[in-house]
Amino acid sequence: MMKNEAILILDFGGQYSQLIARRVRDCNVYCEIKSYKMSAEEIQKRGYKGIIFSGGPNSVYSNNAPKCNAELFNLNIPILGICYGAQLIAVTLGGKVDNSQVKEYGNTSVTYNGDSLLFQGIGTVGVTWMSHTDYISALPDGFIATATTENCPVAAMEHIEKKVFALQFHPEVEHSIAGNHILKNYLYQVCGCKGNWKMDSFVKESIESIKKQIGNKKVLCALSGGVDSSVAACIVHRAIGKNLTCIFVDHGLLRKNEGDDVERVFREQFDMNLIRVNAQERFLSKLKDVTDPETKRKIIGEEFIRVFEEEAKKIGHVDYLCQGTIYPDVVESGIGDSAVIKSHHNVGGLPKDVNFSGIIEPLRDLFKDEVRKVGTELGIPGILVWRQPFPGPGLAIRILGEITKEKLDILKDADAIFREEIINAGLERDINQYFAVLTGIKSVGVMGDFRTYDYTVALRAVSTTDFMTADWARIDYELLGKISSRIVNEVKHVNRIVYDITSKPPATIEFE
Repeated sequence: MMKNEAILILDFGGQYSQLIARRVRDCNVYCEIKSYKMSAEEIQKRGYKGIIFSGGPNSVYSNNAPKCNAELFNLNIPILGICYGAQLIAVTLGGKVDNSQVKEYGNTSVTYNGDSLLFQGIGTVGVTWMSHTDYISALPDGFIATATTENCPVAAMEHIEKKVFALQFHPEVEHSIAGNHILKNYLYQVCGCKGNWKMDSFVKESIESIKKQIGNKKVLCALSGGVDSSVAACIVHRAIGKNLTCIFVDHGLLRKNEGDDVERVFREQFDMNLIRVNAQERFLSKLKDVTDPETKRKIIGEEFIRVFEEEAKKIGHVDYLCQGTIYPDVVESGIGDSAVIKSHHNVGGLPKDVNFSGIIEPLRDLFKDEVRKVGTELGIPGILVWRQPFPGPGLAIRILGEITKEKLDILKDADAIFREEIINAGLERDINQYFAVLTGIKSVGVMGDFRTYDYTVALRAVSTTDFMTADWARIDYELLGKISSRIVNEVKHVNRIVYDITSKPPATIEFE
């Protein structure tokens, strides 16, 4: 059902399409993401307050480049193009796009025209996040350039009468200083939005939607005990009560003592049907001799589904599978026109012959911080809402190379020490994700005058809100030293600790 005011985001295959949506929702404006193939007639019928063209991986001149219908510019709906969307606007309306001699990636200094509605209140100089190889070399008729960089003469442009705006940079990412302000100017100053959509609206509408979709049918939930699956389980439980059965698969790839913790919390604090399946040996057997990370993910994903099918047969007919999929899982798995970064066991790794009528993913359109807001809205205790993010494949993708019981025990102990010291230092809310990785590297060391040849453990800690971009956390050297000392002294077969200081991009948060 259409809201009183809504923004349409046309997706041209960009990795940040849903991040744009998340920023729009931060401004308390409802938005929908639709394919760029959506017709102008349907767009006009739905009464959108504005249209945003997303970025995308293509060149506007390539044979398979997605294009928009030029009729969109005659609907009298304000349009904002971002990156590829900006170039597409230029080409569609008679401008020109060429390949850049100097490519721009990452933080870039930009000069704004303060008279533009988009740039009011942010000053004339700022920093934006660029990611492009092509640039707008000639403006369409009636457009003016409203921002420039050293190597990009049209970092922004606009046609004020037509209410068409374009940004070569990405205002939606955290690295673009004043990016949210720019989007808010578009939403409020250009589109005339009032901002009446909030997270409690999402919760209420989701519960009602699930009730309507499921009715009296049965649902299985893939419960890991992490933030995403816990919130997904609670929102579905709120909708259908005892018709939900949570299956907790302990695949042996969880953090230290986590299996027992998850079972205790959901049995004692929530009145849910819970089945714990101890399948450690089963998963280790399937993963024997496997070193490729994508293969690991596929194997784990398929085994998850097989376990659910087996449990479903034991408890009788079950119609739906509930999963805690969130948008970073979807976009990194290359759904639609987006490029594949890595498969997620609950997205690209699903086998084709799943024996359920459908899959319920109530959080599929949300980012991690939004999931936490939903959890708080549902009354879930902070101990679960602020639990450390944990990938579905678990420690399998934090062990580089083959997975063995010995390696799992080493990593569990090292990771537990790292997390304990971060909590003891009061940094668990400041650092958004932190964990240990068992690398495939062995190196020479010395302990008690004896030569050792043992594993290297990597520590990873990042600061982020949306998990689409992230910066490495500046942990105090003294604390890092304490963590390192504890691990090499308390964990057998580890003699070297390294700290990862790479941002996302170019790296991902996880190692595999």
